[in-house]
This record gives sequence, structure tokens and C-alpha cells, in this order.
Amino acid sequence: MNQISLELVNYTDKISEIKPIRIQVFQVEQGVDPALEFDGLDETAEHILAYLDNQPVGTLRIRYLDNQLAKIERLAVLSAARGQGIGRKLTEKAIEVIEQKEISKVMIHAQEYAKGLYEKLGFEQVGGIFEEAGIPHVKMTKHLR
Repeated sequence: MNQISLELVNYTDKISEIKPIRIQVFQVEQGVDPALEFDGLDETAEHILAYLDNQPVGTLRIRYLDNQLAKIERLAVLSAARGQGIGRKLTEKAIEVIEQKEISKVMIHAQEYAKGLYEKLGFEQVGGIFEEAGIPHVKMTKHLR
């Protein structure tokens, strides 16, 4: 049985686990420019790592845009670990972390193909499709509390 665990981590301490996941998913699989992927904002964000049988397989970051709005970004799960609910678990954990800070709203720029995942978690699409890093995205928000 595969064991999934999640950990809120410091980027600097876990860069050697976070970076390879994001490089594989965003740069290798999706062709995202490294300058866009590693934008200098990681050091000020909170990060969550997902482990499958103690191996790092997924990550995301949370940025606080102001005292009422947080943004979930850079959700990535290695292809070999997909289909096990890791992306959903990462997002649920991020929402828990954000709620503890008494933030009232969370947003995400979801890749269009993945918006169903976020809808199941209570996010609603705001506006139409736009391109980010050459990939169709939709802005989605969720009100907390």
C-alpha cells in the first residue's frame, strides 16, 4: 500500500527536493521557460511537499498577496505518482494552512485542463481563459470562512 504524507517545509531547506519535481513537470513535460518557473518568489512563499513511500513526488507553494488573499501556485506532481489524489491532498493541505492564518480568500491560476480538480474543492472560475507561460489557464477563487 502506498503511503502518502504531506509536510509544510522551508524552501531553502528542501530546495533539493522541490526543484527537481518542478523542473520535471513544468520545464521537461510542459516546456515552461526556467526564468518563468523560478521567478525569485519561492524564498518568501510557504511550500508543501508530498511524499509517496518517503520519496518526494509533489509540491506547491502558497504566497500571501495581502492580509486577506492567498494564492496557491506551482502545484506539481511527478507523472509516476499521478492518479492517487496527491494534487487534491496538496491543495487541501494548502487551504488548511491558509485558513489558520485567518485569510478570507484563496485564488489559483489553474491550468484549464485541471480546473475540475479545483471545482471539486469549492473553487469557482472567475473570468475567461488566458495564457500563462504558453498554457491556457483560468483564474479560480474560493472564499474561506
